Amino acid sequence: MDLKELAANALAQNKKAALLVGAAGAALLGFGLGYKYMRKPEKAVRVGVVSQILIHPLKSGKAVPVSVAECQKMGLKSGELEDRHWLVVTEEGNMVTARQEPRLVLVSLSCRGGHAYLNGPDMEELKFPVKQPDNPILNCRVFSKDIQGRDCGDKASHWLTSYFGDEKTFRLVHFEPDMKPRRPAESEPLFPKFEVAYPDYGPVMLLSEASVKDLSSKLDQEVTTERFRPSIVIGDCEPFDEDSWEEIQIGSLRLQRVMSCGRCIMTTVDPETGMMSRKEPLETLKSYRLCKPSEKHLYKKAPLFGQLHTVKKTGILHVGDEVYKITR
Repeated sequence: MDLKELAANALAQNKKAALLVGAAGAALLGFGLGYKYMRKPEKAVRVGVVSQILIHPLKSGKAVPVSVAECQKMGLKSGELEDRHWLVVTEEGNMVTARQEPRLVLVSLSCRGGHAYLNGPDMEELKFPVKQPDNPILNCRVFSKDIQGRDCGDKASHWLTSYFGDEKTFRLVHFEPDMKPRRPAESEPLFPKFEVAYPDYGPVMLLSEASVKDLSSKLDQEVTTERFRPSIVIGDCEPFDEDSWEEIQIGSLRLQRVMSCGRCIMTTVDPETGMMSRKEPLETLKSYRLCKPSEKHLYKKAPLFGQLHTVKKTGILHVGDEVYKITR
């Protein structure tokens, strides 16, 4: 075969390939457009209103109610406060929560002007800088997961150790923006790959006022939403409506439900007194809020109360914002 024939064959093959590629591209474009128009349109149904926004800067510490907050991928933020970005640890770096030290629920941590402030019953307020770059970074453990925290110094350590009155030494650590967050449930295939600092599981926990009132009606003594440590409290809905909201919109914020919140002994700590009863309201919750048999591998014997969400689209939320359930 001479050079002319080779050139002619090559040209023919290139034209054929170009036609095939063009046809494939057109087919893909057609499929994409078809899929776009075949998808069911979203429908937004009003289901309630935001009645409370609660930030817990210190894990197991006192809630800070705010009227407006930014919801980031790792949870709520208001000014210098970020949800569960501070943690009490032992000298070995193991987390300390109200499960071990119930009076931790009475400790408040606030931030303003680049300083953090610790307050607690019968304790003088402690002020210290939020940023302490010369302090060591500690390796900590939160539910068997490794995570770092910047040590907040000896003064904070002495304050906490004195407050708890134990022979053990406690330290305070702060999660900084350049630290690696943890994936709390990466071993569980049902979870998306979201990341958090020091929360137990998800970045946002949502609970309705009606669900708390329903529980209170079954108890000898009423309980408040603060006992269950939600991020967002919803009003103007029926008890446990939040269980069915797979995806919700609040202003520009979009949240995706991950799972129900399985409850533990911490619900028996009174947020007003710091006393742990070890019984109620946990026992009553167990009487009517256990999971389906098919979900026991996930929740075991924990009663379900509130819903854990991941942040699908970040945004700003305000008390009074309407909440919409997204359906397709």
